[in-house]
Amino acid sequence: MSPISSWFSSKRLVPTSDIGVDLGTANTLVCVRGEGVVLNEPSVVAVERGTKRIMSVGLEAKRMLGRTPEGIEAVRPLRDGVIADVDVTELMLRHFLKQVMSKRIFRIKPRVVVGVPSGITELERRAVRSSAQAAGANEVYMVAEPMAAAIGVGLPIDTPRGNMVIDIGGGTTEIAVIALAGIVSDTSIRIGGDELDQCIITFLRKNYNLLVGEPTAEAIKMQVGSAMESGEEREMEVKGRDLVSGIPKMILIHSQEIRECIQEPIRSIVQAVRSALEITPPELASDIVDFGIVMTGGGAMIRGLDKLIALETNLPIHVDDEPMTCVVRGTNKILDEFIKYRSILTA
Repeated sequence: MSPISSWFSSKRLVPTSDIGVDLGTANTLVCVRGEGVVLNEPSVVAVERGTKRIMSVGLEAKRMLGRTPEGIEAVRPLRDGVIADVDVTELMLRHFLKQVMSKRIFRIKPRVVVGVPSGITELERRAVRSSAQAAGANEVYMVAEPMAAAIGVGLPIDTPRGNMVIDIGGGTTEIAVIALAGIVSDTSIRIGGDELDQCIITFLRKNYNLLVGEPTAEAIKMQVGSAMESGEEREMEVKGRDLVSGIPKMILIHSQEIRECIQEPIRSIVQAVRSALEITPPELASDIVDFGIVMTGGGAMIRGLDKLIALETNLPIHVDDEPMTCVVRGTNKILDEFIKYRSILTA
């Protein structure tokens, strides 16, 4: 093989014409057609307060949350699954797309498919479109996150069989029943992993006079948090600032305390699942009894949540092996078979 042929057989030299994006409240994931997931970074941007100049983006910016000096602010431009700050989101998306495209020789303006919440408003849809176009996209298409997640896990969405997906992200929980390549019934609530973090922060402030930041609350949720008692109780040392003395201190917390303090948002998620089942047509409901419900998104990793939903609904629950990447894997499959899935996309 000649040197030129070997260059063109390299994936790095494939024209960057198709990109899939899961623009999440907690994390942004990007895939390139033919390569899979190429970027997975927190949706956090560090900006200079006066000039709004970008200091850092992604993981580096997340490490700055709660640690920045007066002149720098670490912000999360997406809240509750939608764009809260269009300008910063645009800069973040541009940074991520540039990062992906700079590693490839051809600078063709890409066709971009973005996963968005099913309950997104037209105003929020325009914000997503303008952000992607300003970041360098040629064509921008949007797909509902539950639909993308269903495609990502390999459910037969184009058959008459009913498929139910629960996608629990950082800002929203999306529940959808899908059949014949369409969403038959869907429920979207603006409760997700962020809400659980806030419950933990509030609990520590009220019960221990301890002030902690979002990264610490997230670590507590993942290490000792659980939706129901499983027989495996855990403990964790938590460091923060004493609100009374103002001096840093450390406390020991137990999984039972955290389980109790996050019960309200957990119950809201379970109730949303029940509400979605109540509006599901009976023929599709019988399919869900046979095939169960698929859980995706970062929230699916909360210990015991699948067991709690199974207990409340008497239905089998399946958690994907990599729940955080389901939506972006779905956008990748859509790009691979664009003509087949064109009907589920909105411009």
